[in-house]
Amino acid sequence: MTSPGKAPIAVALDAPDAETAARWAQAVVPHVAVVKVGLELFCRTGPSVVQSVRGASGTELFLDLKLHDIPNTVAGAVRAVNRLKPRYLTVHATGGAAMVRAAVAAAEGITIAAVTVLTSMDDDALEGVGLSGPSLDAVRRLAALAVGAGAGALVCSPMEVAAVRAEVGPGIVLITPGVRPLGADAQDQARVATPQQALADGADLLVIGRPITGAADPGAAAAQIAAGLRR
Repeated sequence: MTSPGKAPIAVALDAPDAETAARWAQAVVPHVAVVKVGLELFCRTGPSVVQSVRGASGTELFLDLKLHDIPNTVAGAVRAVNRLKPRYLTVHATGGAAMVRAAVAAAEGITIAAVTVLTSMDDDALEGVGLSGPSLDAVRRLAALAVGAGAGALVCSPMEVAAVRAEVGPGIVLITPGVRPLGADAQDQARVATPQQALADGADLLVIGRPITGAADPGAAAAQIAAGLRR
């Protein structure tokens, strides 16, 4: 699921340019299993950023594009990124079962990760877009829908990971953003937990960005968090 000897962390390379992203990646790959390229960086630099952050290490890539469109369009987008060979590619579960199925069918060697509810959203925000009830209920419904459509991974907040694991069983990779080491600023995340708690609750891969990339020495920050997970 993750590289042997490396922490189950995907470092979010939310950098202003490809050069900074590549520098951060080089610093953290000795300690973490995956690097994550998100929508903003991908749109700013184009697909070439993938090779920049992989470098000579060949580290695993999480391409976090959160695709959400009609099934045919999403399938075409997945086919277009197959050549980049990411380990994970995100789509929105709210696109529906047919869209998730189309993404899975188009993927070649890529695990489709369905995003349930964004970690920036709380119950009030969900109600505003027509998803009534607690966020946990929405996450569980979307998780079941996505897995039923063939998704091999799910993205959910650490606050819901235990319930999602109970819902979908052991065979699905659970990816948790909204992870903050003890004492770190939650910033724009509404539903957060520590790395240790997220793993204890059933997460497989922790997405951590600014607590690592915002540090004076990202490599040292990654090493410190990784060491804390081994204790």
